[in-house]
Parts: sequence; structure tokens; C-alpha cells
Amino acid sequence: MPSATLRRRLHHGDVDGKRHEQYDSPGFDSLSEPLLGNNHVYGDRHAEQYTLDELLDDEGKKVRLHWTIIFSQLIAQWAQWLANIVLSSGSVLGRLLTLPSNSLEKLLVPSLSPLQEERLRKLQRRLQVPFDGSLVEHQDALKQLWRLAYPDREIPPLKSELWKEMGWQGTDPSTDFRGGGFISLENLIYFAEKYPEPFQCLLHKQDGKRAEWEYPFAVAGINISFMLAQMLDLQSAEDQNFLAGKPRSVAGVRFLELLAEDEMAFDNLYCVAFRLMDAQWLARRASYMEFNDVLKSTRTQLERELELEDICSIKDLPAYNLLRK
Repeated sequence: MPSATLRRRLHHGDVDGKRHEQYDSPGFDSLSEPLLGNNHVYGDRHAEQYTLDELLDDEGKKVRLHWTIIFSQLIAQWAQWLANIVLSSGSVLGRLLTLPSNSLEKLLVPSLSPLQEERLRKLQRRLQVPFDGSLVEHQDALKQLWRLAYPDREIPPLKSELWKEMGWQGTDPSTDFRGGGFISLENLIYFAEKYPEPFQCLLHKQDGKRAEWEYPFAVAGINISFMLAQMLDLQSAEDQNFLAGKPRSVAGVRFLELLAEDEMAFDNLYCVAFRLMDAQWLARRASYMEFNDVLKSTRTQLERELELEDICSIKDLPAYNLLRK
């Protein structure tokens, strides 16, 4: 895929790609918000809008509608009140009720070995490190990523138009990390070192028939790091009132079992997730504005695979086979 194509972006007001093209999108404030595209649909109105007075042809209908609305509002308020009591965010019962029945037993038992405990805490500490462009260590990591991505090219300055070729949003990669943190850069480096052929394949968009409006490689990688941290519930170290800060999602608990066998389980799962995301991207013939939907379906597929029986390592996941192609 030509680098010029990778640099093109859609203005959020367009879905047809024919208006308001721009080459230098601003960064995003948080990875809790979609980094690529949005879910809004813009287009012509397909039906006229009518007022209630135009729809109701007699006073009786208006009266019945009035009381129906009031009654519905009362039911909604009562249901919300009940939900706040039973399913409050701080309630253990509320959290358990939201889980599938066949997964409840797994979540009630996560007794970690000293090795699991140590590796979990180490991973959670990695997740808490923000990217800091003023640190030499972080600058060197960016340069290392460039060397791995383009071994035959000279490393550009830390602010350069050339970084866009890797799929950063602007000339300064440090502005794209935001909520992703330093671990997202470590994930990209690990991917390039451990699985160089799949890494190069995704970086240069070599597989399949690509969309004209492709996802930017580097920023997509940051999204995947953040998605995995959420999916595996690795932020729950901050919540010491439930399971002593251990992951409480089904995928998170299963991940702890894999972590016992592989200290780099998160990084290896990241590589699987990136490859799976791209495979789904091609299967759906997706384009730029659909990235968030593809990422959601990638998460769903990974959650299902983590719940499979006889999964003892990341290499046992069906999606791991994509890294071998």
C-alpha cells in the first residue's frame, strides 16, 4: 500500500471519502474514545418529521398518549431505582449477576501462585507508565521501532513527516500515545522482533485487497493495547474491594492461567490480536470509518477463544495460527 494512502484521513463529517480530505489529523485526548472514525451515520433524511399534533387526529388519542408517557416514565424510574440497589458498581452481587452462569465458578476461585502474583503486578505496573517524549529511554524506543520497521532507511528526527508513513497521525508520534502509554510502544517493538514477517505484512498492508481508506498501522496498534487491557480487566489493581485487585472478567481470569506459563503472555496476545484484527478487516472489506467496529468484533472473538477448553498457552488459541501465515 503506498505511503500516500496511509496518510490520508477522512474528515469525521464524511463517509463517502469525497469531501474534506485532510492529511494531518489532530491527536485524540483519550483511548476511551474511538481513535479512528465514529459510529455516526450522515446522509439525507429518508422520512419527514411530524409533530405529535399532526399524528394525533383527536383529543382522545392525545389524552391516552399523555398517560401512557407518564406511566412509562414511572416504570423506567422504578426500574432504574431497583437496578441501582441490586447492580450498583460497588456491589459484589451486582458484578456477579452480570456474569454468565457457567463462568461464575471460575471467577470465584482465582487463587494466584506467587509467580502469577508477581507477573500480574509487573504487567500492571507496565500499564501505568505513560509515554513521555522527553525521556531518552522513550525516544530510543521510538527509534528502535523505526529501525525494526525500516531497517534500510535512516532514522528521521523525532518530529518529521516521515513518521506518518508508519501510521502515526501527525509529525510527532508522542502525541498519539495518550491513554495507550509506553506499553503500547513496547508491544509494537515486541511484535516486530518476535514476529517480523507478520509485522512487515501488516505495516505494508501486503495481504488481500485493501481499502482505499486504510487504518493507520501505528495508531491501530495503540488501540489494540488499550483494548486488551480493558478486555483482560488489568486495571482492577486499583479496586482492592473485589477479589483483591485481580481481574474479574472471564477473559482476565483465563489470562492469569496463561500468564503462569508465559511471562510475555500479554505481548504475545497483542500480536495475535493485531493479526486477527487485520484478518477481520479484510474479511469485512472494511475501511477507515469502520475500524472501531472491527476492533469490537476482534475483542469478541478473543474472548470466545480464551474461554475454550484446553487453552494452556497463547499458542493454543485458534487465532495464533494467523501468525504462522
